[in-house]
Amino acid sequence: MRTTRIVEMIEVTEAAALAAGRWMGRGDKHAADAAAVDAMRSAMDTLDISGTIVIGEGERDEAPMLYIGEEVGRGGEEIDIAVDPLEGTNLTAYGQSNSLAVLAFAPKDTLLHAPDTYMMKVATGPVAADAIHVDASPAENCAAVAKALKRPVEDVVVCVLDRERHTDLISEIRACGARIRLISDGDVFGAVATAIEGTGIHLYLGIGAAPEGVLAAAAMRCIGGQFMGRFAFRDEADRERAASMAKCDIDGVLDMDCLVATDEAAFIATGVTDGELLRGVKYFGQGSRTHSVAMDAATGTVRFIETVYKTGDEPFWVRRD
Repeated sequence: MRTTRIVEMIEVTEAAALAAGRWMGRGDKHAADAAAVDAMRSAMDTLDISGTIVIGEGERDEAPMLYIGEEVGRGGEEIDIAVDPLEGTNLTAYGQSNSLAVLAFAPKDTLLHAPDTYMMKVATGPVAADAIHVDASPAENCAAVAKALKRPVEDVVVCVLDRERHTDLISEIRACGARIRLISDGDVFGAVATAIEGTGIHLYLGIGAAPEGVLAAAAMRCIGGQFMGRFAFRDEADRERAASMAKCDIDGVLDMDCLVATDEAAFIATGVTDGELLRGVKYFGQGSRTHSVAMDAATGTVRFIETVYKTGDEPFWVRRD
């Protein structure tokens, strides 16, 4: 049953990726995002689940579908669902790497209901999982990862969102000798990449969106990595919203048990554009091809899946006009 559910969820992210991929390089991030949202929502409507969107496109008055609290599915198993139908809208719009269609699911009431605010984040892979902390300095975290990986700090690569707010963080990382991989968007990828061999990324640091933190934590729960955060509220309204949604101490450390309180979580992603983790959607005369990853905390497995759709065989929500 669980394997079937994971396969169904792969088809959901595939639908979003196939729809968004049609907008790759066309310069319209809103159209790309809307296509992904519509396709993902339509795909979920076919599933025998009683799902609740706990991380989504925003509040009900901000998003027509996949909004926080929306019920999805035709009825059945009760699950929490966190979604980012198009992680990296700009990446898709301008044909840049590492945009993904992403979701995580877990038993009901086990995923943190994170408000649309900021979060300080730190993440690394399984080898250094016990060495980092969100309250440690950048230099301390870089040194701890280097020691765990048995390499000089100069051989540690830190992924950071390229934002003005990270000017001091970037300077501190460079001062300690570590190297930096700046990304323009897509910090779910940045965090998860630390736990995937071959990406060349060993540590993720910085402030990003809180909802994406839950998605990244779900992936790390599946593969044994470490993710830790702290809310970085923009104003009192953010704090009040978090207090009404989150079951953890909103002023404390957001550890893995707070963010994803179960060993039954799963994380699914399908590539929209090519990247280190996944290949992007490919369209050809006879159909299309997708590349996805499915991580299952219950079994500790990570599966990479390639799917080929023949022309005319695609689900109705991703077919061309």
